Amino acid sequence: MDGGVLFQKLLVWRDSQARSGPENMAIDEWLMTQLGEVPILRQYQWSGAWVSLGYFQSLRAAKMIFGSDSEYVRRWTGGGVVDHRDDATYSLMIPRSWQFASIGGSESYRQIHAALARCLLDRGHSCELASRDSARNSVACFEKPVEWDLLCQGEKIAGAGQRRTRQGILHQGSVAVKPLDLTELAGYLAKEVIDWTPEIEGKLNPRYESVAWTDRVL
Repeated sequence: MDGGVLFQKLLVWRDSQARSGPENMAIDEWLMTQLGEVPILRQYQWSGAWVSLGYFQSLRAAKMIFGSDSEYVRRWTGGGVVDHRDDATYSLMIPRSWQFASIGGSESYRQIHAALARCLLDRGHSCELASRDSARNSVACFEKPVEWDLLCQGEKIAGAGQRRTRQGILHQGSVAVKPLDLTELAGYLAKEVIDWTPEIEGKLNPRYESVAWTDRVL
């Protein structure tokens, strides 16, 4: 696995407030609009039984797996359907000005997950990068590993979705290992880690609360 860091500097926000699905998604989108010259890592919590859908996933299909008792929110990123009731969740925002933002989606996914793998291995969690997509047919993220996901004894323990904008890359990741302080990942991503907390009041996109957004057919 790769051994070097990806960035010179990294802003790290340990967001300790448990938030709703729409608020978490809106904050990640807002952080993308605030990107300067330094990448941002955010670890966050969920208030309630939230399931997130990748941008192209079907709400109906998600409910067939996770039931009607869960609350659902559609992500801005791709990927599968993720149950956040028992995971560790993070987002990574990389400015377009960084060379890393110019590499392909598969390679950026691989490099981020290679850093995550080193972090987990150093904390006693056995894992490896998946070398190919699984043949399983499921919209549930952790039931269908894809290339460069993290596996433990053949079972998926970490995945992510990405979106590229004119500001850069948004990478939203989920790790099925708890308890886990994902801010420790920062030391595997960057040489210099800077603790940071933004002011976000009144600046969030309300669309993630909309039924039209969550139940949209793409």
